[in-house]
Amino acid sequence: MTAGDEVGDEVVDAVLTGSRAMVAVAARSLSAVAEDITIAQYRTLVVLASRGPQKLADLAEQLGVTPPTAGRMCDRLVRRGLVNRDREQADRRVVRISLTPDGRRIVDDATRQRRMSLARILAVLPAAQREEVAAALRAFAAAAGEVPDAEWPAGPGEEAGQV
Repeated sequence: MTAGDEVGDEVVDAVLTGSRAMVAVAARSLSAVAEDITIAQYRTLVVLASRGPQKLADLAEQLGVTPPTAGRMCDRLVRRGLVNRDREQADRRVVRISLTPDGRRIVDDATRQRRMSLARILAVLPAAQREEVAAALRAFAAAAGEVPDAEWPAGPGEEAGQV
């Protein structure tokens, strides 16, 4: 960030407040489909759904955690049957983590719940404001490196972008 790019406290506060609302929607949607999955575990499933199978080190980087932390989280998700952990044939030291059909189902079901909640919230706003919110959030998501749903790789038995 350059000196001319400083972000004012009011802007950060507004986004912080909005992000709390989004976290609340995400937490409610997750608890509706899998109340025993933590937000951190769900984020792991979403990263795998949106970016495809990942090396453990790459997954850790995407999650902003250390590889041992990502490994422990994946251990829990493997035990629950939500992700697979496979060693690459060419280099057995490399571990790839991938989503199972049950893991993808949780992501898809929670996404459907979240879509319904967001639609109810957005319906309160006038149409012009809804478009402004959508444009701002598209830009925000792109700046954060999020992959749009339409660009997600296909899950087992479906076509790409079908979330």
